[in-house]
Amino acid sequence: MKLTRREFIKVCQALGLTLPLQVALGEVDDSLQRTSSKNTKVIIIGAGAAGLSAGYLLKQQGIDFRILEASSSYGGRMKQTTEFADFPIPLGAEWIHVNPSILKSLVNDDSIIVDVKTTRYDPNADFGLLNGRKITLQEADFTEDSKFVGSTWFGFFEKFILPSIKNDITYNAAVKEIDYSNPKISVKTIENTFLADRVICSLPVKMLQQGMVSFNPPLPRRKQKAIKNVRVWDGCKAFIAFEEKFYPTFVGFDVSPSSSGQKLYYNASYGQDTHQNVLGLFAVGKSAEPYIELSGTQLINYILQELDELFDGKASSTYLKHTFQNWTKEPFIKSAYVVDHEDWRILRRLGESINGRIFFAGDAYTNGEDWGAVHTAIFSAKKTVDNILSK
Repeated sequence: MKLTRREFIKVCQALGLTLPLQVALGEVDDSLQRTSSKNTKVIIIGAGAAGLSAGYLLKQQGIDFRILEASSSYGGRMKQTTEFADFPIPLGAEWIHVNPSILKSLVNDDSIIVDVKTTRYDPNADFGLLNGRKITLQEADFTEDSKFVGSTWFGFFEKFILPSIKNDITYNAAVKEIDYSNPKISVKTIENTFLADRVICSLPVKMLQQGMVSFNPPLPRRKQKAIKNVRVWDGCKAFIAFEEKFYPTFVGFDVSPSSSGQKLYYNASYGQDTHQNVLGLFAVGKSAEPYIELSGTQLINYILQELDELFDGKASSTYLKHTFQNWTKEPFIKSAYVVDHEDWRILRRLGESINGRIFFAGDAYTNGEDWGAVHTAIFSAKKTVDNILSK
């Protein structure tokens, strides 16, 4: 959901503020150990990128597990629509911020051909605007990001990860309590209770902040403090179709202070096999507030007025349609992701397990080197499964 995190900061402010973790997943089987964990029952809470990845890796090792998903569908903040344009539109996670070989590594099966097309931006041809000033991709410094061609993160998981685990997901199962006071961990929803030896919690951290899941006994104070103090951005995305292309590859906005939010318009049709002109809007934090507070005609009028001021009225005169995704109002997500400028030590505490029984996996539950992207969720899931199998 974004162009993205630290790379986005570089686009919007032409500053290199962070050093994202440039690591591919690696060959999963190299570190997953086949141990007595064969008799372990695992409950995974959440069917987003981390939850699905964890289930997929456990399935490959023959470990008994079940994924409990609060909503009626899988994917979490990976979401797409195939009805808006003649190519899939990623309403959530969009870019690949590490080497695309991570896709083959996650599939972890040489018998499967990972026929996923990706593309990168061309620093010699593509350009953008920053507060009305023309800048090159070299100045923006996000040429390492890749885009899916004819697919999305959601599409990748749907094609390669979901088929082997789709029968292991229970939908409409919002978890209310995790009781780990007994030898068997009890995971309670409104209607059922599930018993497990290990639990992987891959809920968006905002849900934990709002107390939507209780723990018995309460989580350690160190963990509670990290959950309470971590800053999480609100966020939204919009896609607008036009009769003609009047915009560059991206339009960045200088948000001050940089920790308060990010905002970018970008050519969503870039690299796709299409003649349709679709402009994307990504906004988080303070930058998202004007959009998530509006709806319907007021929302699109606000967006078109903003674009008209940038492009001499061409937006309103060529507008066709739009779609909008407000992640802050998703009932089982509540937000976009953790602020890019967060203290890495808080992220490390978020990722710590509880007594080797309750594990946390997702884009926010990392070792503190990187966070807030699909690849960090995948890597977090891999590390969690590795830890479970080594017990």
